[in-house]
Amino acid sequence: MTHISRLLNTAAGIGALTLAGTALPAQAETLRDALAAVYNSNPTLEAARANQRATDEDVPIQRAPGLPGVTATATHIEFLRQSANAFTAPVRNLGINTQLQVPIYSGGAVRNGVNAAQERVAAGQADLRGTESSVFSQTVAAYMDVLRTEALAQLATNQVEVLEVTFQSTSDRFEIGDLTRTDVAQAQSRLAVAQGDLRTAYANLISARETYIQLVGQAPQNLEAPPPLPGLPSTVTDAVVIALENNPDLVAAKERAEAAGFDTEVAGAGRLPTLGLFANTDYSNFFGTLGGPFSADLVQEEVTANAGVRLTIPIFQGGLPAARQRQAGARESAALEQVIATERSIIQQTRAAYASWQASNAVIESSRAAVEAAEVSLEGVRAENSIGNRTIIDVLNAEQELLSARAQLVTARRNAYVAGFTLLAAMGKAEARDLNLDTGGPLYDPEVNYERVRGRFWDWDRDPEPAPNSTRTVDIEAPDAFIGPVLNPDE
Repeated sequence: MTHISRLLNTAAGIGALTLAGTALPAQAETLRDALAAVYNSNPTLEAARANQRATDEDVPIQRAPGLPGVTATATHIEFLRQSANAFTAPVRNLGINTQLQVPIYSGGAVRNGVNAAQERVAAGQADLRGTESSVFSQTVAAYMDVLRTEALAQLATNQVEVLEVTFQSTSDRFEIGDLTRTDVAQAQSRLAVAQGDLRTAYANLISARETYIQLVGQAPQNLEAPPPLPGLPSTVTDAVVIALENNPDLVAAKERAEAAGFDTEVAGAGRLPTLGLFANTDYSNFFGTLGGPFSADLVQEEVTANAGVRLTIPIFQGGLPAARQRQAGARESAALEQVIATERSIIQQTRAAYASWQASNAVIESSRAAVEAAEVSLEGVRAENSIGNRTIIDVLNAEQELLSARAQLVTARRNAYVAGFTLLAAMGKAEARDLNLDTGGPLYDPEVNYERVRGRFWDWDRDPEPAPNSTRTVDIEAPDAFIGPVLNPDE
């Protein structure tokens, strides 16, 4: 049994096919390391967190119209031309007006607007969970793709080496008249095809490494086997039940439907009365110019004040409030339908991921059997060829069957792991909190920022200047297709 076949039969997963990058292996990188790096520095995830912080601000924005407001207006006027009949008109005037507005009742618009904003904050937090799961799923696929393409490139390299030996042996036997030129041509053809496949495998390996760099922000180094996936369900029914309770996309759709209901109430408030208190203070200074020749007899500077209650009752607005409420109601209907559409999608995704996971596990078992059988077949065909009972094409076909079986096993292991993680994501169980990631600090909690800003009302409050947190990849060298020795867990 060859070195590669022993490896494929004894490894617990595709990660056993990890390839060392140098003669002295660098420190191994685990899937948990990759996910932690993504959690701390992926730009898609960082942008989603920033967008959620922007959504948090909708709550104080909606609350602001219900709070008291103070404004001050200063006006300086120079009267450049007076009426011929104006004997006491001033030449200049400085006026300062201060207003205090205290809303008492706004028809429920402020209250429902705040409620809608709070629901959208909850929806945004669920969306953030969904983004985290999505980015993690992409990272797991990229991690497994690197392992898979490294293994396939190693298999392709091994196949070229085997066919080179076969071609040389066939040529030597042709020289002594033991084989025909046709046998040599067949061996040469298979070698040329294998060399082309090797080049394709190298290109696929570079592409996989580039995708990994894009997501993780660093080059893959000596990737280790991934850990077992936690919490996979025993039945598809269990998976669907958990998904309908925890899937972040469904949670977000439900919260948006609730917010749309409050929007309908806000739109209807436009036809209701509003009530508020007000107070005004006015200061005027004519700088001694009021009254002309009688200015000494007039007061040139004065302060006045007034206060009252203002009740505004809409009588007719051209049907505007009704149209707005009907519009909001239609959007609420659309949001409710979107909940059902999202629920359908979650059920489909969960069932499909479960079926793919189960199928990949079955393919792993059948591929193991295929590899074992192909190895026995190749050994027998070679022995029969040595005594003239089999042709070179039989040997070549047996070698190709073994390669295909090994490649299928490698791919099945990758597909099973990715499908399992996709299933966890559909169930809402593929986030940092579920995976117990060590991120070097506390996990990002969007509720912290929400609590920080929800009650703020100072107009001059401001956060630090924005700056990117994610890492750039421009300085990372372009990956190559170098493959070191295969790590054998039996050695």
